[in-house]
Amino acid sequence: MTDSAPEPDEVPQAARVDARGLACPLPALRLARAVREGGPGRYWLLADDPAARQDIPALAGERGWRLLEAGAGRFLVEVPGS
Repeated sequence: MTDSAPEPDEVPQAARVDARGLACPLPALRLARAVREGGPGRYWLLADDPAARQDIPALAGERGWRLLEAGAGRFLVEVPGS
């Protein structure tokens, strides 16, 4: 991620999922629940557990989501419509 990456509040119509302070697998589970409840769209996941660096890209790949940004405890995921 570059220094010019947007902040979570700067991405239009992106839901924010704050999983900071939660250990694996809770950040991935919180994101999955938000997507299940919110449907297609963009989601910012804030997660400081080091395991999230592997878990979130894997989850996105399994579910067919696009990982638009990743790094520094922030993940921007796009969930396509059905």
